Amino acid sequence: MYSGRYRLLGLAAFQGKPIQAFEITGSALDPAAQLTQSVLTVKSLLSPLSREQVKVVRCLGLNYSDHAAEANIAKPDFPILFLKPVTTLIGPNAPIVIPRAAQPPEEHLPDYEVELTIVIGKAAKNVSEADALDYVLGYTGANDVSFRKHQMAVSQWGFSKGFDNTNPIGPCIVSANAIPDPQIIPLKAVVNGQTLQDGSTSDQIFNVRQTVAFLSQGTTLEPGTIILTGTPKGVGFVRKPPIYLKHGDEVRVSLGNGIGTLVNPVVEEESAPKL
Repeated sequence: MYSGRYRLLGLAAFQGKPIQAFEITGSALDPAAQLTQSVLTVKSLLSPLSREQVKVVRCLGLNYSDHAAEANIAKPDFPILFLKPVTTLIGPNAPIVIPRAAQPPEEHLPDYEVELTIVIGKAAKNVSEADALDYVLGYTGANDVSFRKHQMAVSQWGFSKGFDNTNPIGPCIVSANAIPDPQIIPLKAVVNGQTLQDGSTSDQIFNVRQTVAFLSQGTTLEPGTIILTGTPKGVGFVRKPPIYLKHGDEVRVSLGNGIGTLVNPVVEEESAPKL
């Protein structure tokens, strides 16, 4: 976990620049973990939480007013929720894989979505909005890559957003202490050098406090739970003509307040061998 001064961490890793960090003894999710004075050089920047550390991936859909407007969908009265398997998660610089089940891309419309991601640090159940931020360890970024053909075919979004190796998170977790107000965070998505999303968490329909409080009602949010909080306007499938991700593309999602930039190439899973 890093403080705001590491806002260029993801770009530094992508550019192969040396990165140094203080060593933490114990897991970042362990309240007893200690920050040491030992400085280590990062060989390879991994996801800030491993798949083994993540308890569950909770997600909100249609959670920005401007995104609802561009999709011509009424703002929801309650959060629209879905789950993802942890096998979706990848880290900085890792390839986003378009699986054979979602090819060709021009038909299945793989799409980018920059998202603020909440990391739960202690067990939360039936918490109030007033106390909700006390349970947040910190914040990171995500790219909720979505395959629109499958998404629009059914009412449940889990399948279309649940393919292996399609959801980058990172590049780091910024402590909640360093972001006292998570509703003023800028977000951007850039594909092949073109800025396609440029928004702010101030436009969220259900803010971070409301989200944590709502999801904790009757359900324990365990430490290591991550919550993707939705995306602002600018997604590809509503554009005319649609923009979709394809083999060889590069996607960068950036979040302010020290969270930084995730850079990921896009690759298509090899076609099944001919018999």
